[in-house]
Amino acid sequence: MSQADVIFKEMCEDIIEHGTDNKGEEIRPRWEDGTPAYTLARFGVVNRYDLSAEFPALTFRKVAFKTCIDELLWIWQKQSENIRDLKGHIWDAWADENGSIGKAYGYQQAKKHFYTDVNEDALIRAFGGLTAKNGHRYAENASLNGRSGFYMTQLDKAIYDLKTTPFSRRILVSMWNPEEQFEMHLAPCAYEMTFMVTRDEEGSVLNGILNQRSNDLLAAGNWNVVQYSVLIHMLAHITGMKAGEFLHVIGNAHIYDRHLEIIKELIKRPQYPAPKFAITREVKDFYDFTVDDFSLTDYTYGPQVERIPVAV
Repeated sequence: MSQADVIFKEMCEDIIEHGTDNKGEEIRPRWEDGTPAYTLARFGVVNRYDLSAEFPALTFRKVAFKTCIDELLWIWQKQSENIRDLKGHIWDAWADENGSIGKAYGYQQAKKHFYTDVNEDALIRAFGGLTAKNGHRYAENASLNGRSGFYMTQLDKAIYDLKTTPFSRRILVSMWNPEEQFEMHLAPCAYEMTFMVTRDEEGSVLNGILNQRSNDLLAAGNWNVVQYSVLIHMLAHITGMKAGEFLHVIGNAHIYDRHLEIIKELIKRPQYPAPKFAITREVKDFYDFTVDDFSLTDYTYGPQVERIPVAV
């Protein structure tokens, strides 16, 4: 059986048995008919996945693998906040008339910050130059308050650190920006990745922690696990490491009231072995990955859950 199935089932059973019911409280989410979307929730859920052993995709039902990756690339690679750059319709309910979800996710990824702990020679060694073949600019020479440095996105700084100082304890990317939350149509749920490099007998191993403030387990419980497992594989691939552990830390893990019976039926289904994951093409630059560079094979799964109600 899949590691992801076991973890998901135990998490849901724990919430059903011990979760806090917020029925009758003042809450933000609403169903399409305007009814409050109440939840059963647990605080501080931590799940560990060994990516070197298997890929953590649910087999209770099929994960929409390509759509997952398309959204991941939309945020982390395209660094877009516009749903017109996204093939799926996940974000339609939060987009304005221009397709924007505001200053969330991709907008925060695209912002450049000033770093003084960057060396130009090391930048060139890490990236092969300051500008990629696809036109992406990794770093910009700058000075601020009399100090020399470089403007870089958090992601490019993380890749630079993984290639130059992989045992740093400061390799992280955060999309949680209180100063601009009033301009976000939804505050980021999955908001921060922290990376740590370890060693085994074969070489360097890339591990990652996803911090997530809130997780709708039926709609996105395994969705985010798949996405950020792929992200760790991507970064390991371009830095010459192998993927290790993925930790998923959820502040508020919840099941919506209208999802409860669906979840109960879902976790009673048969479980199957985990599928095999592969990056199918040699890629050197993070910005060269495409959706077609990833595959899941030997994937057996149960029937899809149709028409999941979504709270907004």
